Amino acid sequence: MSNIPLAGVQACVFDAYGTLFDFASAARNCRDVLGDVIDKLTPLWRDKQLQYTWLRAVQGRHADFWQVTSDALDFALETLALDKPGLRDRLMNLYLTLEPFPEVGEVLERLKASGLRTAILSNGSPMMLDAVVRASGLGTLIDAVLSVETVGVYKPHPRVYQLAVDRLGVPAAAIAFQSSNAWDAYAASAFGMQVVWCNRYGQRPERLPGKPDRTVRSLAELPALLRAPQT
Repeated sequence: MSNIPLAGVQACVFDAYGTLFDFASAARNCRDVLGDVIDKLTPLWRDKQLQYTWLRAVQGRHADFWQVTSDALDFALETLALDKPGLRDRLMNLYLTLEPFPEVGEVLERLKASGLRTAILSNGSPMMLDAVVRASGLGTLIDAVLSVETVGVYKPHPRVYQLAVDRLGVPAAAIAFQSSNAWDAYAASAFGMQVVWCNRYGQRPERLPGKPDRTVRSLAELPALLRAPQT
């Protein structure tokens, strides 16, 4: 895919989990208890977490992401027969302090230095996002943290992407949206945003409306794709 810079970008909006923050770090920091089972727990927990957001949205039975994450973990632990004292609470607390990917801090610094506005647009609840941003020390590099709780429905509903437009006060086409989740990237493209798909996990292209404008393997590639806003 072309590495020609995107044009007219005024703001960079990021998905949180899997894009800025490594959801696998929660289980990884329990390796002393889980051992090699982390290779089964992490994808099962994540897949069920996302499934529950979509299924709740279709049913019109919203619960916040903390509840969804908790329910998904319960499913994963029971499926894998992991009944270790204190493990569940430990994993949930670690989800509040997920590690940012190594390149994230420098990338955000470069974007801010170039005059671009930055934001998070996430399924996470306000409590979860506040906790993970504070723990990461990235708060001064992020202008806005937007949660789906404002509209009461999960991605990929268009109302979620509209949140960024309304909060930042710029048209969708002036937003570069970054996500590691292919379905999220395609939905943001279909909404009208310029999209950089951070394909960290080597996923295949989706067969969905929309199409990412650029694809990268790491956010470290992002600054070169963005021109500084015109003054």
